[in-house]
Amino acid sequence: MNGADVLISVNTGTEAVPIWTAVGSQKDASLEETSEEIDVSNKTSRNKRVLAGRYSASVSLEALYVSDDTGYSALRTAMRDGDLVQIARTVITSGVPDQTEKADAMITSLSEAFPDQDGATVSISLTISGGWAAI
Repeated sequence: MNGADVLISVNTGTEAVPIWTAVGSQKDASLEETSEEIDVSNKTSRNKRVLAGRYSASVSLEALYVSDDTGYSALRTAMRDGDLVQIARTVITSGVPDQTEKADAMITSLSEAFPDQDGATVSISLTISGGWAAI
């Protein structure tokens, strides 16, 4: 491992008693956080002035396809049912988990690829509902 790794898990338990199940065989995870800008400029100055507006976050995940993986199955079921899921992201530095946060998320896209002469993969995109909270 080089630098920091991020592991995405899904709550396969309940909100009261979470069971954090990693999505198996993860290859890649991308996390994005953005803030809209509110323009509060006025005619007294040509300098632009802004305030922080709406915050949003998203997660993209790629993993090898494992048909009976519990984490992936929970995400696929939630996608098909239109349910929010609770996910966690754990930053692992030098093999040691050092930061874990959770959030509710909506699965916006889930695709499976089954190429010839290569491993099958899944790609999942999630939009965070609310924000991240420390566990």
